[in-house]
Amino acid sequence: MKYCSTCGHLVEQRIPEGDNRHRYVCVSCETIHYQNPRIVAGTVPIWQGKILLCRRAIEPRYGYWTTSSFMENAETTIEAAERETREEALAEVDIEGLYSIIDVPHINQVHMFYRATLKNGEFGAGEESLETQLFALDDIPWNELSFPTVRKTLELFLEDFRKESYGVHVQDIRHPMSPSARRD
Repeated sequence: MKYCSTCGHLVEQRIPEGDNRHRYVCVSCETIHYQNPRIVAGTVPIWQGKILLCRRAIEPRYGYWTTSSFMENAETTIEAAERETREEALAEVDIEGLYSIIDVPHINQVHMFYRATLKNGEFGAGEESLETQLFALDDIPWNELSFPTVRKTLELFLEDFRKESYGVHVQDIRHPMSPSARRD
């Protein structure tokens, strides 16, 4: 960030009085510009024991399989998950509950996935998908999944599916070189 969105003057990074983190602060009007994590929302959509995945038609990770994307302003996380499923897979779902929350602090994101069932078994490829496909649980393309959060959520789902018991999973994925990820 170089300029203040309030008055147009230059901003600088500093720790504002009473704060403990560096923020962008306008040198003229003193507006503090907070930057907060972005939320990614999606579903684990099931139809007759199979998981619906979308092959990405956009970067990053063009050609890899996914189930989620960024939340928009003025929507709830459930609305975002339903919208993303509709946009990417042309599918309507019944949300069955929150399934996983995965913090990704090194890229300032929080990924939230909901368990869902396709309403009528119909799906297709939206503008951001090359194709969509239902995968048997033993046929998930593990080496072609788009992001670690998708992989982790699907691994958890398979464990829960086998146990026939679904909980809410809260985890984090840290950058391998972050201080908290290092092991002594």
